[in-house]
Amino acid sequence: MATGAVPHTFSGLKTRDHGLSFTKSVNFMKVTDLRRVKSQRTKVLVIRSSNSGPEIAEMQPASEGSPLLVPRQKYCESVHKTVRRKTRTVMVGNVALGSEHPIRIQTMTTTDTKDVAATVEQVMRIADKGADLVRITVQGRKEADACFEIKNTLVQKNYNIPLVADIHFAPAVALRVAECFDKIRVNPGNFADRRAQFEKLEYTEDDYQKELEHIEKVFTPLVEKCKKYGRAMRIGTNHGSLSDRIMSYYGDSPRGMVESAFEFARICRKLDYHNFVFSMKASNPVIMVQAYRLLVAEMYIQGWDYPLHLGVTEAGEGEDGRMKSAIGIGTLLQDGLGDTIRVSLTEPPEEEIDPCRRLANLGMKASDLQLGVVPFEENHRHYFDFQRRTGQLPVQKEGEEVDYRGVLHRDGSVLMSVSLDQLKSPEILYKSLATKLVVGMPFKDLATVDSILLRELPSVEDSKARLALKRLIDISMGVLTPLSEQLTKPLPNAVALVNLKELATGAYKLLPEGTRIAVSVHGDEPYGELDILKDIDATMLLHNVSYEEDKISRVHAARRLFEYLEDNTLNFPVIHHLEFPQGIHRDDLVIGAGSAAGALLVDGLGDGVLLEAPDQDVDFLRNTSFNLLQGCRMRNTKTEYVSCPSCGRTLFDLQEISAEIREKTLHLPGVSIAIMGCIVNGPGEMADADFGYVGGAPGKIDLYVGKTVVKRGIDMDRATDALIQLIKDHGRWVDPPTEE
Repeated sequence: MATGAVPHTFSGLKTRDHGLSFTKSVNFMKVTDLRRVKSQRTKVLVIRSSNSGPEIAEMQPASEGSPLLVPRQKYCESVHKTVRRKTRTVMVGNVALGSEHPIRIQTMTTTDTKDVAATVEQVMRIADKGADLVRITVQGRKEADACFEIKNTLVQKNYNIPLVADIHFAPAVALRVAECFDKIRVNPGNFADRRAQFEKLEYTEDDYQKELEHIEKVFTPLVEKCKKYGRAMRIGTNHGSLSDRIMSYYGDSPRGMVESAFEFARICRKLDYHNFVFSMKASNPVIMVQAYRLLVAEMYIQGWDYPLHLGVTEAGEGEDGRMKSAIGIGTLLQDGLGDTIRVSLTEPPEEEIDPCRRLANLGMKASDLQLGVVPFEENHRHYFDFQRRTGQLPVQKEGEEVDYRGVLHRDGSVLMSVSLDQLKSPEILYKSLATKLVVGMPFKDLATVDSILLRELPSVEDSKARLALKRLIDISMGVLTPLSEQLTKPLPNAVALVNLKELATGAYKLLPEGTRIAVSVHGDEPYGELDILKDIDATMLLHNVSYEEDKISRVHAARRLFEYLEDNTLNFPVIHHLEFPQGIHRDDLVIGAGSAAGALLVDGLGDGVLLEAPDQDVDFLRNTSFNLLQGCRMRNTKTEYVSCPSCGRTLFDLQEISAEIREKTLHLPGVSIAIMGCIVNGPGEMADADFGYVGGAPGKIDLYVGKTVVKRGIDMDRATDALIQLIKDHGRWVDPPTEE
C-alpha cells in the first residue's frame, strides 16, 4: 500500500470533519490507499476518502522528483475549452436554475419594502425588462408582513416572477417570509453568528464545535420550512461579512468564504434538502474569482453539483461597475461556471438587466459553441491565488538614440491605436493620449498611454506628422507600426510589428540592424511555428484573436500561449490586443474586454491591453483600458470606489451621494473609498476600502477608516466635507490638478 506525506494546509484535505476540505493546521498527515493513475502525460496519485461517497482528491508531486504530494484540484470541466459545469436543477418558483437551462438574470429592488405600491411597481418594471428573478430586502417583521401583500398584488396583476428574500441577522424573519416568497438568501456570516467585530479570537476544537451546533439549531427550522413549502435557498457568502470565528480560523480569505458556506450546506444535506445554490461575492474581482474556483474545486471533491449564482458585489456605477462585473463574472462564465448572475450597479435596478443579459449571452455562446483550442497540458497557471507573470520590461541597449524603457509600464501597459487623421492635430492627439502639455509639448503623466499603434505611417514628406511622432518617441512613448510600413516609409526609432510568417520568411531581417520588433500571435498556432520565438529578441508580443472568431476562444488560446512561453522560459511581455467591429455597443465593448482580457489578467497572465474600435472615441477606449487594469488590481490611476447598489435598507439617495463624492475625490489614485447605504453593507462589505461613508441612521452618516468607525452621526449635509477632511487627516489627500 502506497503512502505519502501531505500537509493539511493544502486545500482538499482536512481532519476536523467529514469529507475532504480545508484546514488551518500546518502539521503533516499520513495518507494511505494511494492509487497511481495517468492524467494526460502526468502521473498522479488518487486519495480516496475513508467515507463512503465520491470524494476523491488527485495528488501529484510538488515538483519534479519531489516526495511531497499536493492536490491537483479540478475547478472546471475543461481548461482548453468552455464546457458548462453539470449541475442539478434547482426550482425557484416556476424558474429552473442549473446547467440544463439558460443562465438566469436577476436584480434587486431599491424601494422601502414596507412601501408595497412602490415595490410592486419596481418589480413590474424589472420583470418587463426581462429579469428572471427579483430579490427584495426583508430586514424585519413589518417588511416580512409586507411581502405577503407584495406577492399577492403581483399575482393579481399577472406577474409571476419569482421573488427572493434577502436576509441578514434575522432567522425569525426568514421563517416568516418563507411562507410567501420563492427563495431565501441567507448570509452564512451573519445569519446565526453575531455581527463580526473583526477581532482575532482563539477557538479550541470544542469552542468551534459548539458554535457549529448553535448554527445548526438556528438554521434547521428554516431548512425544514423551505422543504415543506418547496422553497429554494441561496447560501450567499460575502467576502466582507465573514464571522469572527471563520476569520480567526481561516483568515479573511477565499478559503474562509468557502468553509462559511459549507457549514450551512452540510446542514442542508444532513436534512436531505438540496434545492439550494451557492454564491461567493466580493467587491474585488480577483478575490471573487478565486473564491468561486475554490468552491467548485471542493464540490468536485465532494461530488456535489449545486448551481452557482455569480456576482461582484458593490461594483459601482457606469463603466466602472460594468467592467468589474465583466472581469469577475465573465472570467467564470468562460470556464463554464455560473447558472444565474447579477450585475450590481449603483443605478436603478432595471438598468442592471441589459448588461446582465449581455454577460449571460456571452457565457451561453461560449458554452454552446464550446469555444476553445486543441487540448494542451496546463502546469503553470495559478487558479486559486494571484501570482503575476511579469514579462521582461524593455531595457536600454548600447547605442540606442531614444529611451525605450517607458514603452511599457511595470504595473500594466495601455496601448492605443492612432490614425493619420489624428496626427493632423498634434495637440489634440497629445491630450487624447493623456499627456501633460507644457507650452504645447507633451510629457508623460500618471495615466498617459504608454505606446501607440500606427497602422499607416505618414509620408516621408509630411514633416508636421513626423515631428508629432518624434515628440512622442522622445518622451519614451513607443510607436508600433507594421513591418511593411517601416520598410517603405521608415520612421526613426519606431517598433516594427511583425507576424510569425514574416519571422519565418526572414522578411524582418530587411530592417536596419538594432530595430526593435513586436510580434503578433494568435496563441493557437502549432508549437513548431511558435518555436521561432526562441530565436528572436522581441520587445513585446501582441496576442490577437479575431472578435468574429466562432471556433477559437481568445482566453484559452492565450492560456495555451502562456504555457508555451513558461515551458520554454520565454519572458516576453504580452499585450492583450482586442479588435472590436464597427458599430459595437459600448456595453458590449466593456463587457467583452473585461471578460476576454480580464479573465487572463486576474490570473496574472499579461502585461497590458490594446483595445481597438474604429468608431469609438479615444477617451472612451483609453479610460476603458485603464479601468480594466485597475479592476484586475494592476495599475492604479484613479480613486477606487466600493459602492453598494442600494436596496430597501439604504438610508440615503445612494446615486446622488455617490456622484457627489466622486466629483470631489476622483483625483486620488491609490485611495479606496466605500460608499454604503447602511450598516449591513458597512464595515464588513468594504473589506478593500481605506475610507468608508456609511448610512448609520436616517439623515446621519458614519465615517470609517478601514473597518473601524471613527465618526458617528454626522449630518448628511456635512458628511462629504467631513470625509474629505478625514482623508486629509490621514495624509492621503492631494489637491486636484489644474489645467496649465
